[in-house]
Amino acid sequence: MMHEAKKVKVINQTAPVGFTLFLAFIGAAIYFVHQTTGGFWEVILALLKAIVWPVFAIYHILQLLGA
Repeated sequence: MMHEAKKVKVINQTAPVGFTLFLAFIGAAIYFVHQTTGGFWEVILALLKAIVWPVFAIYHILQLLGA
């Protein structure tokens, strides 16, 4: 008796979440760059802040929850 190999098609639908996070990054980048005076290193720091701001948000939310 021969066993047939069955193919399983996996569909990964994470694009909407990725797009939402991308829009959040763009919004944060605009906010943090707007807060600077326009110096090169200030803008670089603002872009780095835009990347890591969710970490600080989660940290403060967990502090409020007493975790």
